Amino acid sequence: MDKRTITFELLVFDSFDELSSIDKTLMTSAIEARENAYAPYSKFRVGAAVLLENGEVVIGNNQENASYPSGLCAERVAVFHAGARFPRVAIKSIAISAASKDYVVDDPAAPCGNCRQSISEYEVRQGSPIAILMMGEKGSVLKCGSVADILPLAFDSSYLK
Repeated sequence: MDKRTITFELLVFDSFDELSSIDKTLMTSAIEARENAYAPYSKFRVGAAVLLENGEVVIGNNQENASYPSGLCAERVAVFHAGARFPRVAIKSIAISAASKDYVVDDPAAPCGNCRQSISEYEVRQGSPIAILMMGEKGSVLKCGSVADILPLAFDSSYLK
């Protein structure tokens, strides 16, 4: 038997103010997108902003539906929107911010499993990592260098030979 350990580096910023100017701008776009989320059922609004290699920023927010499985998360809205508008442009990073109408979200919100899988598809396809910034309404901000960090052993196209 062989035992292996999976580790990754996670940067923890005590506040938004500690971010680089590029990351601040991207997170600000995610916060603005969050404010326009359609979340009448969960009241949990999420905004995402994708920074592309060409400098473009593409936003998305969660879009709920009375038939819950028909909704879509902010991260996938942003990534799919970027893929549709700029199909051959690599994604450098994605910022995610979450807030609730019922309570203060002061812990960083990480992407759900479906979003991690979707972001992973783009990362594998483009052959370069996608950094992920995560925050709530206030408090600390987390940053990892690749979706592979938070989705180890991901399923990808290599399995479909």
